[in-house]
Amino acid sequence: MLRLGIAGGEWKTIFTALEKPDRNGSENLVFHAKTNPGEPLLPIAGYASGGEISRMMLAIKTVAAARGAGVPILVFDEIDTGIGGTTASEVAGALQRLGTTHQVLSISHLHQIAAAAAHHFRVFKNVENGRTISNVEALSSSERITEIARMLGGESRATLDHARELLSASSNK
Repeated sequence: MLRLGIAGGEWKTIFTALEKPDRNGSENLVFHAKTNPGEPLLPIAGYASGGEISRMMLAIKTVAAARGAGVPILVFDEIDTGIGGTTASEVAGALQRLGTTHQVLSISHLHQIAAAAAHHFRVFKNVENGRTISNVEALSSSERITEIARMLGGESRATLDHARELLSASSNK
């Protein structure tokens, strides 16, 4: 989990026997994690941040996929929640590596993750006849540059150059 920005991370699954079995079985299961050095293992529910939960899910899905869990398509909806900078780049790299063996669909708002994708689609909404309609369009190479520049903050010479640089670096991995 270090490469996903969780240095010193640890995961533990705790089973507690129930006094009386119920329709869900005879044990209660709680996932615990330590997401920072020097901190105790705590139940994920109620303690882990959105970004930590997203990265833990990426780690779980990556391990399951590597062990042949039989899931050819992995979907990540806003895996970038609560992350940025170097951690976002590490998550982008992890998704890109996972994409070499599986179909990965990732909905993201971060330029690092978008630039790492083999294909880029833009999702947008329009109001038509008083109704909001969601649309999806595949982006060409030049449209990807413009979209990543937009994700960086707008279409300036600097953001367009940065978008080109990100896409070039991503394709060299």
